[in-house]
Amino acid sequence: MSLLLCNSAFAQPTRSKPQTTSFQIDQPWSAAVDVRSDIVMLYGIGDDFPARAASWTGKGYDVQFMTGIAWGNYQSYFDGRFDGKQHDADIQRERDGTPILHGPTVPYVVPSRSYLEYMKTQVKAAIDFGVTAIYLEEPEYWARGGYSETFKQEWQDYYHFPWLPQHESPEATYLSSKLKYHLYFNALKEIFSYIKTYSESKGQRVKCFVPTHSLLNYSAWEIISPEASLAALPGMDGYIAQVWTGTARVPNYFNGVKKERVFENAFLEYSSVLSMTAPTKKTVYFLTDPIEDGVRSWDDYKKNYEATFTAELMFPTVNHFEVMPWPNRIYLGKFPVENKAEPQPIAPAYATQMQVMINALNTMPQAASHVSGSRGIAVLLGNSMMFQRFPTHQGYEDPQLSNFYGLALPLFKRGVPVDLVHMENLAYPEALKDTNVLLLSYANMKPTSPLVHEKLAEWVKAGGVLVYYGKDADPFQQVKEWWNTGNFKYNTPFEHLLKVMQLPPAQQDAAYTYGKGKVYITRTDPKEIVLQPNADQRFIKQIQQAYENDAHAGKMVFKNSYRLDRGPYTLAAVMDENEDQKPLIIQGPLLDLYNPELPVLQSKSIAPNQQAFLYRLAPAKQAKAPAVLAAAARVYDFKVQQNIVSFSTKSPANTNNVMRILLPANPKQIEVTHQAQPEPATHTWDAQTSTLLLKFRNYSEGVAVKIKL
Repeated sequence: MSLLLCNSAFAQPTRSKPQTTSFQIDQPWSAAVDVRSDIVMLYGIGDDFPARAASWTGKGYDVQFMTGIAWGNYQSYFDGRFDGKQHDADIQRERDGTPILHGPTVPYVVPSRSYLEYMKTQVKAAIDFGVTAIYLEEPEYWARGGYSETFKQEWQDYYHFPWLPQHESPEATYLSSKLKYHLYFNALKEIFSYIKTYSESKGQRVKCFVPTHSLLNYSAWEIISPEASLAALPGMDGYIAQVWTGTARVPNYFNGVKKERVFENAFLEYSSVLSMTAPTKKTVYFLTDPIEDGVRSWDDYKKNYEATFTAELMFPTVNHFEVMPWPNRIYLGKFPVENKAEPQPIAPAYATQMQVMINALNTMPQAASHVSGSRGIAVLLGNSMMFQRFPTHQGYEDPQLSNFYGLALPLFKRGVPVDLVHMENLAYPEALKDTNVLLLSYANMKPTSPLVHEKLAEWVKAGGVLVYYGKDADPFQQVKEWWNTGNFKYNTPFEHLLKVMQLPPAQQDAAYTYGKGKVYITRTDPKEIVLQPNADQRFIKQIQQAYENDAHAGKMVFKNSYRLDRGPYTLAAVMDENEDQKPLIIQGPLLDLYNPELPVLQSKSIAPNQQAFLYRLAPAKQAKAPAVLAAAARVYDFKVQQNIVSFSTKSPANTNNVMRILLPANPKQIEVTHQAQPEPATHTWDAQTSTLLLKFRNYSEGVAVKIKL
């Protein structure tokens, strides 16, 4: 049966609660991967899609559709089956003609007109099948691409002059990157418009999401993507922030040392994606992964999963989560273990810990609290950060994105939770409303329009403090752009910003007052702050003065840790590479949710370069109504009737459940059954916290628990 004829819809289950958790998979349901989130994002269309979808809806999942926008199993497009034409010209290619591949037979695509028509057939089929949302992931154009025949034609159509090889000049590189950005922005704009129009014609309104890496990661990996600009599209409902150990472990420089800083990088990546959406009120899901694409050891996966998981929960306005991608490779895959000759499956203890973590996400509350630290300092970002990464010109290098990290890491490592703001969102009044001091450099990016400077000037005039770092000597300062064309005759974009604020050009370090605000100019590229040891002292003193004396934002607090209380949960992380090497002590009683035994702790000591996920317990005399506080399974049908507490649990087969349950008294009897048969279980009582620790084997069909008090 052909794809277009196979359009039988499947019945979606009725929903009674908000859907906040999801995962992606390309396989039909199986007991081994039944992770019990609200949504399954079923990957890839095809003749087997209805059967795959029905297998998940039959288990209570809302089935949604996910596929790549820049790559996928789209061989029928390239080999002529779609429209009778070969489309090899649409493959992204390097300078020597080498195709850029996502897999052996899966190329990255230049989104031509014919390719967009092909993609419409993919999303149309999904809509016909009855999905409630469509995710077009990873709109990616590699910076080293830009040499295919289709791209050359797109260049001519967009710029109205012949294609320029991007390696020949900074201007050609910049123009090439802008076009790549434009192509995928327009591609998503058109496909989302089609999805909305077609689904509404069928009496539906299918939502549209873009799962995407952060701007920081795409810039580090030398990839071009529309990123922040998509948030303004009327057909765009939100993002998934694809942040995980594979992106967060990209090394960066601090204090002259290049190394992985996973928690720090993950925090900044999540902040980057949240800042794209916060002013637009679009929905954002945060993703992290218990493993990653790269083959590493289970111990490595676990350590860095805890780091990224802690970071994602430190943004208390976000309560939508993709709990994992590809559960089949997590539960059924095998990876290295120290002192073992052969790869091993996931350890039962790690599976239990992971399930405690992801089931906490199902009920994770939003909160009005903030992560600890001096608030109101932000770094300005822009999509053009992706435009200058490859190739390099005139010997100018920005190692490991150090022109960004030079502004962010010296503060973050000292316990200052730096915010990120996208220049593309400055037209929104909310964009800078919580910012007292804004850090800016045009060494690694350029402003997209004069509007950026108009909004910055308004903010400074009203009392904001702008701190600018940059020599303005990188080769991209002179590309033909708005600040040096038409009515604008400025040598650098920053020169235009000074003119808007009626300030003189500054070739040396300077400080100016503008309105109620202040502008600091330091003629040093930010990368110099982190590429050498102890090079950030002056920077820190300057920011402290700007914050305390100019912005009057209070005393800047330096420390070595972060803490966030989010409902009953506490997230904490302690920095290494800090003068203060003392652990952070959190007083209990507490549950340690990174320990698969869910122990009750009187206190938790968190050492440098460690993180914690804790549940704060009340003393027994303050204990409230019965409740499941933590579990390695999802709880259903929780009931309290007279002296009986009952519920059921579901989780992937062949895993172990551990639960901590708040009860008014030590139970008299506990019954655990699977399919009406007694199931072995163990339990212990903690009188101090009036909690029961209960353990038994997980089954996807469900386990029934009855507790008599």
